[in-house]
Amino acid sequence: MNNYSYIGGVFLKDNNIDTCECFNKETVNMIKDNSLSDEIIYDMADFFKVFSDSTRVKILYALLKSEMCVGDLVKALDMNQSAISHQLRILRQNNIVKFRKEGKAVIYSLDDSHVFEILSQGLSHLLHKINYEE
Repeated sequence: MNNYSYIGGVFLKDNNIDTCECFNKETVNMIKDNSLSDEIIYDMADFFKVFSDSTRVKILYALLKSEMCVGDLVKALDMNQSAISHQLRILRQNNIVKFRKEGKAVIYSLDDSHVFEILSQGLSHLLHKINYEE
């Protein structure tokens, strides 16, 4: 238990009001003047939601290493084809993976270098945190 209360948008510590004054009006105005539109913010939130499914992350990590067909993903991830195909459809719809046909085979890969960088940076961040905490 702590000595903090939250009442009406104000933090109270030992019944004292903890207020925050604006320290740098230039910074606040710069942020306000350069804010993203609500549409972009919602699109960005939706984009990152795609990464919240562990099956999709497994697929993306595999595709980070090499482009692959569905059959290879099924074997590599030890999952059934319908689960892989379902998640690939979601990843395609969100422009995170792309595909090309080679004869009867459909080969999947990361959509572009941005996706590669997002995955690489995310993994690097997690590994850094793990190593830092040990």
